[in-house]
Amino acid sequence: MSSNENSEENLPSAQGEGEHGSVERADNPFADPGLPAHRPRVQDIDERAARRSERVVAFLFTLSMIATIAFIASYVAFPVDKIVYIFPIGHVSALNFSLGMTLGVALFCIGAGAVHWARTLMSDVETPADRHPIEADAETKAQVLADFKQGAEESGFGRRKLIRNTMFGAMAMVPLAGVMLLRDLGPLPEKKLRTTLWAKGKVLINMNTNEPLRPEDVAVGSLTFAMPEGLEEDAEDFQTQIAKAALMIVRIQPADIKDKQEREWAHEGIVAYSKICTHVGCPISLYEQQTHHVLCPCHQSTFDLSDGARVIFGPAGHALPQLRIGVNGEGNLEALGDFAEPVGPAFWERG
Repeated sequence: MSSNENSEENLPSAQGEGEHGSVERADNPFADPGLPAHRPRVQDIDERAARRSERVVAFLFTLSMIATIAFIASYVAFPVDKIVYIFPIGHVSALNFSLGMTLGVALFCIGAGAVHWARTLMSDVETPADRHPIEADAETKAQVLADFKQGAEESGFGRRKLIRNTMFGAMAMVPLAGVMLLRDLGPLPEKKLRTTLWAKGKVLINMNTNEPLRPEDVAVGSLTFAMPEGLEEDAEDFQTQIAKAALMIVRIQPADIKDKQEREWAHEGIVAYSKICTHVGCPISLYEQQTHHVLCPCHQSTFDLSDGARVIFGPAGHALPQLRIGVNGEGNLEALGDFAEPVGPAFWERG
């Protein structure tokens, strides 16, 4: 059978031909299907189910409060260096693990409680609204306020006091975790920034040989670095202590010392000054024998060790603190006290 012999009912015109010969579809794929019929939840028709959901939400909010209290307790209870084994993670910091777990539980429970509240107790009726200009007219504003009041009533916020009170408690306590985190800005300095390990009777130890320094060990024009007796390089707080107590020893001809106090605090021309630059705390290590100047390699602050270590160039704002020294009965150089002022950078203008 040829195509010319097809029956007319099989031709497009028999099925319905459009204006331009195209076939029209009986259905529209882009038609608005509308909202599905609203199906009430079990909580909408059974008050006992609603009560159960209320208790679940309250339990989550209460658990959040307990987790926040545990967060604060962990911050106080666990030392920073305590390591514990937790399967399958392995060895971790007890403080970090406890803080992460408790804060995570506190935030999760608030979120889970809010979601469960919205899904089971708040109104789930969908109301379509046409798009409108950004600026609302008076009628729209009034409608928004009315909708808000209606939503508040339907949420049960006013009559479900158990949920409301536990939510307020959870939301009020979670910020306490952030307040506790302010502790990590640093421990209270107390007097730690004002004092060092130097004290009366502390022997000067050569940092190169780890032996006590004697006056004859310091030659004129030489630069020697010292630390206080009893400070060990393998000590846990070595870096913290040496950052304040590092000392540089220089021997100058007594006649070349211009500052009266420097001469009185020296021993036979041997002067001891802090090695920590008063600009940003860099260690000073460059010494000019002829001028008695020391130079900070970071920002080129220059100090005159023959004149009270005053600043003669650079951004440093204060002279280097001097340590008063003498000789003990064994012939070793010793400190006669601590530095008279804080070591290092401006230290809040020597507050």
